[in-house]
Amino acid sequence: MIRKIDLIPRSLKLMVLLSYDLFSLGLAFFLAYLIRLGASNINFTQAEWSVFITVTLSTMLLFYFFGTYRTIIRYFNARTTLKTFLLLGLASLIFYLSEVLYDAFVPLSVPIVFFVISSVFIAGARALFGLILGKQWFDKRTAVIIYGAGKTGQQLANSLTSGSVYQPVAFIDEKSRYHGRELSGIKVFSTDNIEKLTKRYGEFKVLIALSHVGPVRMKEIIATFEPHALELLSIPSMADIVSGKQKIDQLREVSVDELLGREAVTPVADLMHANIKDKVVMVSGAGGSIGKELCRQIIKQGPTKLVLLDVSEAFLYEINQELSVYINELNVDIPLVPLIGNVQHGMLMSSIFHTHKVQTIYHAAAYKHVPLVEGNVIAGIANNILGTYEIAQAAIYCDVETFVLISTDKAVRPTNVMGATKRMAELVLQSLSPRDHNTRFVMVRFGNVLGSSGSVVPLFKRQIKKGGPITVTHPDIIRYFMTIPEAAQLVIQAGAMGKGGDVFVLDMGKPVKIIDLAIKMTHLMGLTIKDDQNPNGDIEINYSGLRPGEKLYEELLIDDHAQPTDHQRILTANERSLSWPEVNVILNDLNDAMRAEDVDKLKQILLNAPLEYQPEGHSQHNEKKATTKNSELLDDTIEPILLKS
Repeated sequence: MIRKIDLIPRSLKLMVLLSYDLFSLGLAFFLAYLIRLGASNINFTQAEWSVFITVTLSTMLLFYFFGTYRTIIRYFNARTTLKTFLLLGLASLIFYLSEVLYDAFVPLSVPIVFFVISSVFIAGARALFGLILGKQWFDKRTAVIIYGAGKTGQQLANSLTSGSVYQPVAFIDEKSRYHGRELSGIKVFSTDNIEKLTKRYGEFKVLIALSHVGPVRMKEIIATFEPHALELLSIPSMADIVSGKQKIDQLREVSVDELLGREAVTPVADLMHANIKDKVVMVSGAGGSIGKELCRQIIKQGPTKLVLLDVSEAFLYEINQELSVYINELNVDIPLVPLIGNVQHGMLMSSIFHTHKVQTIYHAAAYKHVPLVEGNVIAGIANNILGTYEIAQAAIYCDVETFVLISTDKAVRPTNVMGATKRMAELVLQSLSPRDHNTRFVMVRFGNVLGSSGSVVPLFKRQIKKGGPITVTHPDIIRYFMTIPEAAQLVIQAGAMGKGGDVFVLDMGKPVKIIDLAIKMTHLMGLTIKDDQNPNGDIEINYSGLRPGEKLYEELLIDDHAQPTDHQRILTANERSLSWPEVNVILNDLNDAMRAEDVDKLKQILLNAPLEYQPEGHSQHNEKKATTKNSELLDDTIEPILLKS
């Protein structure tokens, strides 16, 4: 109700208020004479009519000049009530003095009765109206429009109408047979009427009420509303509603992975089981974003034991608690072994593998934040390169069957220390693979994961909720994105396909311009971008400049010789590898420089190694060329991007 009143033009509300006051003053004037003289004795002459006009106009002018009509009625409080009483008292005095001015018949009691009646009609009515609104006797629910006029939409409308949070004001549906009709008393509009509805209702939320909608369809729906900067919410999944976990009116924000959505490929059961079912599995870096999801996916495949390794006690405690609850929900019996440890301690790793008879390792422990590793070169090399070497040697010593390294697209022609360390880690495992042992080494390389720690998505969301500004490093920067569950499933499946020394590349889909992502996220939260074209917008975007070692683009392949596999979203990269003697020389040099704490020497070793490492200042020309090339590929299909980046 309040929202509907707010949407009435101010000029119209003022006209209604003026008309009401004029009517109330006239009624109070005649009732005052009626009460004093009785109906039979009232005989108005020109003089009494002149008094009426004078009193009415003077009261209206007093209200106008003393700001009565500038007061919002719902906030009409004791102070404004007292001011109205004083102005009506002054009007009553003018009423009495008009007797002398016009030689009219004005008994003393008439202005007094006029004051009482006009106070009730004007001040009293305003005070009562404010009280009613203050007590929320009128509907203060948020206006919403429901997308989907089917059975699910009707159920949602009925549920919201009986609640106290949202008030459905319209339906939107793409089916023309519904347009112009009413559902539960609420009119149905087409998507062409979105602009019309925003003008009628102002800002409102859009609730997506579709029981079954795939990622591609959801992306299309989001694209319909996103340019209008309307906040989008969605109902829970039907599975959660049917199971009783959630109610239909327990709405959630539309996620960014739905914004970028693509059809998920059903995992191949045999590949998911191969390295996990009835085996002892360990995840290093189990408390990280990828490590957590790997653990969840692994539990579904039925290992005999899951060993959780992390250097952070807090992260380890968190994932252990979460997985314990998850195991209970699945009603399975899988022992969890949470262990605090650093992969750089080779003897500790050997002890863990030997004690728990580990058969499969997913090595996700790494320092991955580019700016942090750039400023902590020794720690980055120690963990990402030497740590990988130590845990790999321990795996060989303890006859671990499969070792899967979680790599990154930043390892391809790296421009930063982090990427160089990950590429070196790949070369270490490739050099160990053909040696005489029973461990199969596999590397899986992919790009940014939505919602992972350090991802731009949670950062942008925090910045938007704080009112901005959003910080973007460069207007042309692009990135590949994938959801955490999809990445974890593909890692597990790729790990099962490797024969030894393989580097697999995941199909990351099309790259996304980060500035476009920031704008769409802002619109999805019901806000607008503040820029030269829209100076009254809500959220400003600031460009901070590329950070040390940061690329405008990311690549997944070093050359064009990638081969398809049995899985449509996994490719195998045929890239240059090094022999163990060559890698051993590099590792020894790194160890010597580490002992000397010589950061410059460490960087020089990485530069001299066959990593195609070109830090800032070495690759500006190539960066510019590749950036132009990648920007041209933005509208191409997925396959050319993967094979030609």
